Amino acid sequence: MTDDQANSRIEQDRQLILEAKQKGVGAKLKAYTILSGPGWLQSAITLGGGSLAGGLYLGILSGYHLMWLQPVAMIMGVIMLSAIGYVALSTKERPFASINTHINPVLGWGWAIATLMANLIWCMPQFALGTAALQQNLAPEIFANDDNGKIMAVAALFIIAGIVIWFYDSGGWGIKLFEAILKILVGIVVLCFFGVVAKMSFSTNDLDWGKILAGYIPNFSLFSNPSPEFSDVLSQAGAYADYWKNLIVGKQQKVMITAAATAVGINMTFLLPYSMRAKGWDKDFRGLAAFDLSTGLFVPFVLATSCVVIAAASQFHAKPAAGLLGEKNAEGQVVQADPGLLKQYHKLLDQRLKKEQASDADWEKIKENPTVLDQKRAEIPLAERTLAAMLVNRDAFQLAAALKPLAGKTVSQLVFGMGVVAMAISTIIILMLINGFVLCEMLGVEPKGTVHRLGCYLPAITGAVGSFFWKGDAKAWLAVPTSMFGMVLLPIAYATFFFMMNSPQILGEHMPKGGKRIAWNLAMGISTLLATFGCFWSIKSSDYPLAGFCTLAAFIGLAILVHFMRKPSESTSTVQDT
Repeated sequence: MTDDQANSRIEQDRQLILEAKQKGVGAKLKAYTILSGPGWLQSAITLGGGSLAGGLYLGILSGYHLMWLQPVAMIMGVIMLSAIGYVALSTKERPFASINTHINPVLGWGWAIATLMANLIWCMPQFALGTAALQQNLAPEIFANDDNGKIMAVAALFIIAGIVIWFYDSGGWGIKLFEAILKILVGIVVLCFFGVVAKMSFSTNDLDWGKILAGYIPNFSLFSNPSPEFSDVLSQAGAYADYWKNLIVGKQQKVMITAAATAVGINMTFLLPYSMRAKGWDKDFRGLAAFDLSTGLFVPFVLATSCVVIAAASQFHAKPAAGLLGEKNAEGQVVQADPGLLKQYHKLLDQRLKKEQASDADWEKIKENPTVLDQKRAEIPLAERTLAAMLVNRDAFQLAAALKPLAGKTVSQLVFGMGVVAMAISTIIILMLINGFVLCEMLGVEPKGTVHRLGCYLPAITGAVGSFFWKGDAKAWLAVPTSMFGMVLLPIAYATFFFMMNSPQILGEHMPKGGKRIAWNLAMGISTLLATFGCFWSIKSSDYPLAGFCTLAAFIGLAILVHFMRKPSESTSTVQDT
């Protein structure tokens, strides 16, 4: 598409909006629906392995009690995305250049580098999840559950994502086709998970809709206490009740961080302004941008993640995994446990047994003798073994298997598998796209051509290769540590956008005034504080909290130092708007 053709298309879109505004609300909403796009790109990335893992483990650990968490996190994200969208559409500078020039180059480069790192890391759980769905649910006869099948599945995901990305770099028609493909994938995700819950609702009475709806009312007690459904079995755990309580709370906290971090990740904050600018939007499109985020991002996200939480909670919350406690089926046969879950179960019991030993040497002696170890495990009281069986990390594919008696084989395996694959591949595609934008900005070149495509393929390579190194028994759990890492980076973006919305050098006459400015600052301030709280909580819950806090302190110190050393007009950005 030539520049003249692109300008003509933009002006046609602008005229459509202006005319629709004169005709009334109905015409305006119709025009906005036709022109929407960047919001659906945001949905394509947020409805990925992280959101699936967040919803899955929220349901497993907390039942319906944290239904509110992901919608609230998304509201925070929409506020901050709206802010950066407002800035991007009100000025002629690219956000990266604006931050470096008018705010602080440490924040600008921190935003870009953090986004790049998040893209490279976050792609791993997407490939792991998509590969497992192809092997276990969607096409096990094609992608065998072995190394060759995994290589074929990873290659299929890589090729599909690469072809779709190629469309985007083809210009105007490619962008439209790209957005159409992403809308279809997001639609598949929502319809698949919604269909599973709808089927469950009609085929069983197990869904307590009163409790489900009550779960949307914020309840902060689970920040420091286990879900109430664990109370009875915890009360029977004797001297080790506090041990199991702390274990449950620790897992809950990690999953809550995951759910919040994957609602809106730092890489999403980089995508939105550049996807809007790629479409040629400016200040006349600010209303469309807000509508786009609400319909294309918030609604699909809440529907899909809520359905995952409901399905997981109904099947797994405070329920021991089948076969771990030696139970028998209706025919009197001992239920066979899933090997991966059995391995996790033994690990949880072994961690508990280690607490009994006087020294590490005593524990090593027990471990060296399998017969003694099995005997020690069997001697652990039933209540504690039941807790361990409740806390194993079930996977999305065990959820699909558990839903089979309720929803049927087609819905539980084929439809559920389609939803998971659509989640994974749409997120892989968007992570690739974002990385192309980031690399171009960091190198100071236009976001197109060879450099953009090179940037796009980097996370696909790290994701494809990295997925082979994940040896955990639950593929979805890989999204938990990667999402905790993402939460640490998120306040960098949120604080930066807060400063941008209050910078007269950036917004000039477009800076909100009066009540609007108060409302913006209040909403952004709350979102930034909550993200910062999540950042500290994530570092505190990590394996290396001291290193995390020292790195964060060094970054803040460097930003303060540069702020006072540089001149206000100084610019470190080489990218100029064209």
